[in-house]
Amino acid sequence: MLLSLSQWLLTLFPEELGFLRVFQYLTFRGVMAAMTALLIGLAFGPWVIRRLTEMKIGQPIRAYGVQAHLGKRGTPTMGGVLVLIGIGVSTLLWFDWSNRFCWVVMLVTFGFGAIGWVDDYRKVVHKDPEGMRSREKFFWQTVIGLVAALYLAFSVSEVSNLRVLELFFNWIASGFSNELPPKADLMVPFFKSVSYPLGVYGFIALSWFVIVGASNAVNFTDGLDGLAIMPVVLVGSALGLFAYLTGNAVYAKYLLIPHIPGAGELLIFCGAMAGAGLAFLWFNANPAQVFMGDVGALALGGALGTIAVITRQEVVLAIMGGIFVAEALSVILQVGWFKYTKRRYGEGRRIFLMAPLHHHFEKKGWTETQVVVRFWIITMLLCLIGLASLKLR
Repeated sequence: MLLSLSQWLLTLFPEELGFLRVFQYLTFRGVMAAMTALLIGLAFGPWVIRRLTEMKIGQPIRAYGVQAHLGKRGTPTMGGVLVLIGIGVSTLLWFDWSNRFCWVVMLVTFGFGAIGWVDDYRKVVHKDPEGMRSREKFFWQTVIGLVAALYLAFSVSEVSNLRVLELFFNWIASGFSNELPPKADLMVPFFKSVSYPLGVYGFIALSWFVIVGASNAVNFTDGLDGLAIMPVVLVGSALGLFAYLTGNAVYAKYLLIPHIPGAGELLIFCGAMAGAGLAFLWFNANPAQVFMGDVGALALGGALGTIAVITRQEVVLAIMGGIFVAEALSVILQVGWFKYTKRRYGEGRRIFLMAPLHHHFEKKGWTETQVVVRFWIITMLLCLIGLASLKLR
């Protein structure tokens, strides 16, 4: 919005308001988006926490969980609303409204946020610790994920929505052929020219898996004070750099990554996500004044997955978000092994002391702060490895 306003004012007063040309710079708007979201979060955080407390939206704690967490019962949850407000307002202020990629990411983010809101609402209003049932949640995630994946299958290869429609109709006219331009291939990091053609159906399947998988992985990670939000900030900031480089033809050619016109504008969204995340961390740091809830975790995970798909960095997301991957795998392995051994031996057995993974380390004697800070450090290292893939090829 501010970009369009500055352009309009420059056409009327090109000399008097020449300083407004700074709004044309993507890096400036990215920094301002981060600052705006941070200030919004810090300003409205106390009010949001008071409102959640007044509405008695307190976090239910499972009786079979870590006993040390029972003291957190009643802490306001659904604080992810604060993050979404910061992201939404800041992004709308600073990004180019004609950019199609930002709108797709916003659709996924707030769509998944709506799913999380319903889940949290059932937990706190109906006093059901399980919230929305897994099948129902997965169904709506799949609907949103498939819609985004279908659009992106044709969008990442073209420069405008008109060309996207043309490619889509050509696909239909061809009898739903499976071919896509090379930009839609799966990129393998640390190799100069290794990529795997996915085709339309492979692209949609992979994109759906990344978007929905990232959403649930972040949700699994959100179990300790500050544990999920800082890795989201770190990984999101790194993806913002990838988006900026991918959207720049010169940098993309030099770094041997796909050039996707318009992807650079995602730097604005990533900046807003980082700023809003840091503001939330102010209130979510141990001891937390508010919890993120599914409304924030599902939304932020979906956003990270969608940005990775657009920038063609799905594998790098798995590297940088290694903590999220490990948390999700720990749940899958624990549940799968328990069911298998119960069917095989008549008694369920466990791989970890408790899942998700952060609870396993708590059971081993790590304090909550130790788990959180050490997971942050690991994420920082993994983000550096992911960024190194830009040059180490």
